[in-house]
Amino acid sequence: MSFYTSLSGLQAAQTDLSTISHNLANVSTNGFKKSRSEFADVMASNFTSDPRRMVGSGAVLQQNRQQFSEGSLLTTGNSLDLTVAGDGFFAVRMPNAVGTQAYTRNGSFSVDPNRFITDSQGSRLQAYAVETDGTVPANSAVGDVRIPLNSGEAVATGSVTLQMKLNAAATQIAGNFNAADASTYNTATSSSIIDAAGNTTTLTNYFVKDAPNDPSGATSWTMYSYAAGAPLNNGNGTKVTFDGDGNMTAPIGAFALSTTPAGTAGAAQQTISLDLTGSTAAKQPFAVVSRSQDGRAKGEFSGVAVDESGIITASYSNGDSVKLGKVALANFVNPTGLKQNGGNYWTTTGLSGQATMGTSNENGFGKLMSGTIEGSNVDITEELVNLIAAQRNFQANSKALDTASQISQTIFNIRA
Repeated sequence: MSFYTSLSGLQAAQTDLSTISHNLANVSTNGFKKSRSEFADVMASNFTSDPRRMVGSGAVLQQNRQQFSEGSLLTTGNSLDLTVAGDGFFAVRMPNAVGTQAYTRNGSFSVDPNRFITDSQGSRLQAYAVETDGTVPANSAVGDVRIPLNSGEAVATGSVTLQMKLNAAATQIAGNFNAADASTYNTATSSSIIDAAGNTTTLTNYFVKDAPNDPSGATSWTMYSYAAGAPLNNGNGTKVTFDGDGNMTAPIGAFALSTTPAGTAGAAQQTISLDLTGSTAAKQPFAVVSRSQDGRAKGEFSGVAVDESGIITASYSNGDSVKLGKVALANFVNPTGLKQNGGNYWTTTGLSGQATMGTSNENGFGKLMSGTIEGSNVDITEELVNLIAAQRNFQANSKALDTASQISQTIFNIRA
């Protein structure tokens, strides 16, 4: 009988060694939770047995208990690196199992080519749908998070304001203006505008001083306007004049730059109103004081962020910010009953119970942190000490088995 008792001890020590080895192998695995082998003694008895004379029959594995203490936190600066500080798991939908939901503590997410928020294995982060103000509607279900490629509708530029300081001491330019020849104009300035097709193009204004310096200080200029490289107003210039004090006398108020060519072939044309009010002329280098335009480009996706409440917000090139969802967190009555699936995933079992879903900072759920990753909760020093203890346990049971073998051999060697 002692053979089987020692054998059970060897098996227990070997199981303990395997558990410790698994913990050490995952010391650098993000979101990994260590396990601890727990054993129970085996007693063979019945109702007639005298409890004072019972002898145990070895050890048996009672459970491989997962330890859900929090791992170390690493700051990454990546907005989609998430950590649950406290209780809770991220819910993800596994890619190769339709409808199968898994749970993980590894919050390393990114945007895949299809603009879904996924982990390194392609599983999609689950989140609650939200209203435009970020509130979660009643009875909102969790689902995938997909980032729209664009935001808003393009608005073609209707008016441009340009305030500048022209150099009154500039020399007169003789000859015909040619936008391709810098010697035929004194200075130029460009403004980005939105064409009728919603594309960003460039409005460039060239200034040619067309009168000699007046004793009074008055100056006269001709402004030639081009959009998308094509002349406006059939190439005719606009007279811009200043009095002796450098104040603009013409044009007064806004004026039209008609039939602006669209930046995209076949698209509708547009007319722009240009206002130079506030521009001056002085004996100093040319400078732009201010410029603005009322067009609005269609926003292109530029980034995504998650705040501590779990709101996922996408940013766009036109300044839009769109709230896409609120990260769903899961919790369980008995997390140690979850089934380890590998790949940092857990799934539910009858022991764990079904997931209770919620969000960051709710009762029973941890606080979400962005820009950090939770590492493994394995303590190397502790595991190495446990490894030594498991090794000694194995050696002790081996010695007990060897001793039982020697006693048996002694009995076999007894001769009459």
